[in-house]
Amino acid sequence: MKRTLILGASTNPARYAYLVANKLVRKGYPIVNIGRKVGKVAGVEIEEMATPYDDIDTITLYVGPQNQASYYDYIINTKPRRVIFNPGTENEELRAKLSAAGIQSLEACTLVMLNTGQY
Repeated sequence: MKRTLILGASTNPARYAYLVANKLVRKGYPIVNIGRKVGKVAGVEIEEMATPYDDIDTITLYVGPQNQASYYDYIINTKPRRVIFNPGTENEELRAKLSAAGIQSLEACTLVMLNTGQY
C-alpha cells in the first residue's frame, strides 16, 4: 500500500487534512502526520518536521503556499513519487522544484481521489 505523508495534519475534525487522514486509514493506507500541533489523527501521532522519511509514495499538502517555503527541502529530500496540491495549496514555484527533482505533482483533491477510486 502507498504510504502517505499528510503535510499540515490537524486534530480539528472540520479540516480536510483530518478527514483525509481518517479516510486513508479506513482504506488501509499507512500514513505519517506532519503538523505544528501535538495530537493524534486517525490513531497516528502528529510529528514535527524532522528527518525526511525514505518510504513515502505520496505527500498530500494542506499548507498554504505562503507557508510552504520552509518545507521545500523536506519535501524534496523525502523523495515521494508524487505530491498532491489540494485546493488552496497550489504553488508554481514548488511545482517547478518538484519537476526538477523528478517528482510528479498534481493539483487535485485527495478526498475526491479517495472517494472516486483514483488515488
